[in-house]
Amino acid sequence: MKLLVTGGCGFIGSNFIRHMLAKYPDCEITNLDALTYAGNLDNLKDLDRQRLKNVHDTVENAGVVRRLMQGADALVNFAAESHVDRSIENAAPFLQTNVMGLQVLLDAARALLTGPNALFVHISTDEVYGSLESDEGAFTETTPLAPNSPYSASKAAGDLLIRSYCVTYGLPVVSIRPSNNYGPFQYPEKLIPLMITNLIDGKPVPIYGRGQNVRDWLFVADNCSAIDLVLHNGKPGGIYNVGGQNEVRNIDIAKTVLAVMGRSESLIEYVKDRPGHDYRYALDNSKITRELGWRPSIKGVEGFEKTVRWYMDNEWWWRPLKERLTSESKGFWK
Repeated sequence: MKLLVTGGCGFIGSNFIRHMLAKYPDCEITNLDALTYAGNLDNLKDLDRQRLKNVHDTVENAGVVRRLMQGADALVNFAAESHVDRSIENAAPFLQTNVMGLQVLLDAARALLTGPNALFVHISTDEVYGSLESDEGAFTETTPLAPNSPYSASKAAGDLLIRSYCVTYGLPVVSIRPSNNYGPFQYPEKLIPLMITNLIDGKPVPIYGRGQNVRDWLFVADNCSAIDLVLHNGKPGGIYNVGGQNEVRNIDIAKTVLAVMGRSESLIEYVKDRPGHDYRYALDNSKITRELGWRPSIKGVEGFEKTVRWYMDNEWWWRPLKERLTSESKGFWK
């Protein structure tokens, strides 16, 4: 298998590349990444360079995209601006990458992704569904899209563009909508690595509002296994929810991380809530379980313990990134 991966130097993309190269000895990957602030070649630095080729450019560069897509069996698109707080500050980069860049990929795929196993796998987000305002129910793949932030609106626009290329041109496209990922190599502006790295430095952990917002947490390795299954067995034109079945309030995430690290709950710092903050996300996994047999394997405190240990053991990776965030006076988290 020859894969073209876009955004593979980011958090989920780099974990997926690691998963594929470890599982499939005959897999070769070309990774196109713009290396924005969240793209990091260190995420992939120990991997086999004979099977992984990294190309530094943007998905908006049609000439480069078309050249790299020639000969690819499939494409997995992780390329995206993905941080809600940054989208509230400036929506333009999100529209540029998540909509216009996606169009470039789709147009190239129409012309060049034509082999017998051709598939365009697009990584979306549960945030396109908007917010559940009670503690009951879950989003299904047929739930209407109702995004509430510039980030999620740009991803929803991309999902609709994906649908149009499938219906109009017959492009073999599959969309995956995962819940909140966490685990190794996640940029330290995000909630869980922000908490862990703050605590390592003896700093408080920030929580929006009173911390009552609920998220469904998915360990990144489980997400990668789901993407792998969809890549090999997903139905073109399909949408697959990938949830961790691990709903936790933000305040309880903080308490769990504090407990794992042996720190006092007095280190919790409540801060002004985010504008338009969605109350709850929850995904119904019935479709991917029924069709592909996928279920999350890591739930509860196990995943948080694994994540804490990784950040404690890999300060070389996150320390320069955290220092850059501090110098920029950025304190964002999802």
